[in-house]
Amino acid sequence: MTKRNWDLTALLNAADPQAALAERNLWLVRLLEWLRHAPRDDGLPATPRPLVRLKHLLNVLERHPEHARAFAAVIAGVWNDVDAVALFAEVGFAPRMALWHEFLARLRRRLLPATADTRDLAALFELLFGDEADEDWIAAIDDELLGRLGLLFAAAPDGGWRMEMQAALTVLVSSVHAAGLAGPLRVRMDELLLQDRPFHQLPSAWEAVERALQQREGDVLAPTLQYLRALLDRCRAAALTVPEHLEAHGVSVDLMFSVEQLTARLDRIEALLACLVSPEPQRELLRLVAGLVRVVHERRSLRTLFARHYSLLARKVAERSAETGEHYITRNRAEYRDMLARAAGGGAVLAGTTLFKFFIGLLGFTAFWGGFWAGVNYAISFVCIHLLHWTVATKQPAMTAPAMAHRLLHIEREDGVQGFVDEVAHLVRSQVAGVIGNLAVVAPVVLAVQLLCRLAFGAPPVGEPQARYVLHSLGLFGPSLLFAAFTGTLLFASSLIAGWVENWFVFHRLDSAIAWNPRIVAWLGQGRAQRWSRWWRANISGLAANTSLGLMLGLVPALFSFFGLPVEVRHVTLSTGQLAAAVGALGFGVMATWDFWSCVICIAGIGMLNVGVSFLCAFKVALRSRGIRLADRRRVYAAIRARLRHEPLSFLVPPK
Repeated sequence: MTKRNWDLTALLNAADPQAALAERNLWLVRLLEWLRHAPRDDGLPATPRPLVRLKHLLNVLERHPEHARAFAAVIAGVWNDVDAVALFAEVGFAPRMALWHEFLARLRRRLLPATADTRDLAALFELLFGDEADEDWIAAIDDELLGRLGLLFAAAPDGGWRMEMQAALTVLVSSVHAAGLAGPLRVRMDELLLQDRPFHQLPSAWEAVERALQQREGDVLAPTLQYLRALLDRCRAAALTVPEHLEAHGVSVDLMFSVEQLTARLDRIEALLACLVSPEPQRELLRLVAGLVRVVHERRSLRTLFARHYSLLARKVAERSAETGEHYITRNRAEYRDMLARAAGGGAVLAGTTLFKFFIGLLGFTAFWGGFWAGVNYAISFVCIHLLHWTVATKQPAMTAPAMAHRLLHIEREDGVQGFVDEVAHLVRSQVAGVIGNLAVVAPVVLAVQLLCRLAFGAPPVGEPQARYVLHSLGLFGPSLLFAAFTGTLLFASSLIAGWVENWFVFHRLDSAIAWNPRIVAWLGQGRAQRWSRWWRANISGLAANTSLGLMLGLVPALFSFFGLPVEVRHVTLSTGQLAAAVGALGFGVMATWDFWSCVICIAGIGMLNVGVSFLCAFKVALRSRGIRLADRRRVYAAIRARLRHEPLSFLVPPK
């Protein structure tokens, strides 16, 4: 609608009860715009400007009865010609219990213009109250002004809104009844709360209340209304147990959306009942209208839709990663030595990965297939490391960050701060051990293979042209550090994929299916099926993380090159192996040149960026998923700085 400040006299003169419905609807929209766009110097600063104009409108209508009659006749005509049931029963609710269907509906509502030529009061309501601030000034209407508003609705049929509300309640009760009996929600509700079958009894309970309202039997209405409200409370309590089930057995955003829609409908039923049974319904009607304005604008918001529902999924993904991340944090010398040994094993496997990558480059594949086979090479290597219970240092941060964020749940206490600082020291030591173990093995193994092949075959696997390219591409003043930060985001993305896949695996109970599916049991046997079930449950996250990381490291640069973006990946362990291969090809004399030491310094930066970026991304998601706000972050930082001053070695060497 235009932002034009309509003149009140012109608006009142244009009030035509005999006009077409679209014209009367448009007149109401313009009237609301006139209320909303009052001059800034009207009234007192504490009074909302629309209320100042509303009082002025009522003053004019009270002085000019002819305008008041025309005004009331227009409102009464619109009320008679539109369907109000949808306003009470559908505004704020999705027609289908599906999150992505609601997303498309909201997107369409934001992009496509609405029309005033409608008989749907719900659609007209969105045009009338198109400003989020409308809720505030409607809620600010006092009792004196509320009583004067009766002048605007003098020609409306007495009690007509009651019939519409009762029809809307029938629709809402039916929706709640159907949702509560639907399998996806019912099987996840607490069985104890469903013993009295509250969802089954809702329709009959509402029919009893409706009969009492229509026959105006006050002595019957009170007990039937009390029974209906008790059923509504039982239904709400049962619905709120679904998130608890999802917390333990895997999250589904569609189910969470269905739960929210169900509880919102229960709230609307309570609000409509309050209007119908209140001896002075005007105030309840006003609260209802203000609430409808709020939900109209909430339903337009795409950010609200996803922030509300994906926060739980992010939390569960973070918690799945936190369970895995605990295994990557060392807290004593025995665990530290074990981490060094496992990282050394990972470095040995990655030495073969480095050499095989050079071999793939010699085959002359196109960009996509070269990236694909490089990704397969990485993925197979990472999966082998996982299955052998070894480790890759750069995979640790994205997994350990959620475990760190879990420690922040008790940050308000001083012992919680010190506990978090202890975890920081444990984590840094673990990262150092992982990097040292990887690099201490990958470089000697690659160099040894280069020298042995030179002695045995007269030429190393990695030749001089490839070695020169390595020295050039890993130079300190090239784009390698930017590529390293980008690689850190891929490391973080692999942890999200792992958490999502594990959540999907648990939610669909695939471990139980492997253990108890008749065909699988007949094929594998009872004992083997049970072992496979436990194995997949324990390893699904690691397999998803390693496979996705390997494929992304190979394919993402190829996909970027399709769009002309020269993006590459820089992984600290693989880069170290490539530099060792270059030394094996060019001879040890290259170690006395600046080009070599430039690469060494760059590899140190690559390691810090690989670890730092992936950790910060994962840590931020973990914090957001838990709703933690570090208002006292300065206290945490001060505690870390104090530990660095007094016990710097605790970040490098484990305690005795």
